[in-house]
Amino acid sequence: SGDSYYLRDKLAEKYKLHPDQILVGNGANEVITFAIKAFCEAGDNIITADKTFAVYEWVAIFSGYEARLVPLKDFCFDDEGMLAQIDARTKILFICNPNNPTGTYWNQEKLCRFLDRIDGKQIVVVDEAYCEFVEKEDFPDGIALIERYPNLVVFRTFSKMYGLAGLRIGYLAGSLEVVNIMRRACVVYSVNTLAQETALLALDDPEHIQRTNTLVKKEKAYLYRELTRLGLPLVMHEGNFVMIKLPISDTLAYRQLMACGVMVRSMTGFRYPNYIRITIAQHEAMEALIQALEAIL
Repeated sequence: SGDSYYLRDKLAEKYKLHPDQILVGNGANEVITFAIKAFCEAGDNIITADKTFAVYEWVAIFSGYEARLVPLKDFCFDDEGMLAQIDARTKILFICNPNNPTGTYWNQEKLCRFLDRIDGKQIVVVDEAYCEFVEKEDFPDGIALIERYPNLVVFRTFSKMYGLAGLRIGYLAGSLEVVNIMRRACVVYSVNTLAQETALLALDDPEHIQRTNTLVKKEKAYLYRELTRLGLPLVMHEGNFVMIKLPISDTLAYRQLMACGVMVRSMTGFRYPNYIRITIAQHEAMEALIQALEAIL
């Protein structure tokens, strides 16, 4: 199915949308490209944060558009800073909610206030790749806001909570008018059959989300205790990850931890030198991480 017909139909039923309000892509990277290709032309710019998922910036720059990067404020997207960067050539504002890699988020009130001030003049993309991990009651459901804000586009993925990153499948939702424009920028047949079928099955397994969130909560508490004992500063908010500040180079730590059989993400590429990011996993992996950190430090 070149347009992921059955998956779009099931997602539309889940979110009470029309199937044509949804586009499925080969992972989040491709749906980011759909948005930028559809709405930007020579001389335009996009706005996002300086320390977030870098693909918004990369796709814009490699496509020949300016990427305006607003510094995070207290590890969180700065709404006022983003609004101040808007000019007549701004086409899209990208917000990662919760943010990768810091785990901070905009609540319902803050996101709606931001959208009200944009007043439909630009496309606002809210990337909710990690939304299934958030249990805070004030966290906004971006898809539920699309009817109220027709310039809002929401990204979601099967790569994180559902663990299907290797199959490359994500999707976006928006108003019919906006999504019909973005459909013109799509690559047909980019999403393989196995990914589509597996995503359909994943949607029928809500118990997986509950089990995973229970695991993440438990292992975050364990990491907080152990990293505090080791005297290592950490950034721990929403999402299934934690950032740790080290007294040594993150790239050196990456190599030394790999020698101990533990793989982490070095964060210099995210503009966080000397930080590493940990993805929460089974307890045995978290114990191995702590033992390896003790050994290399």
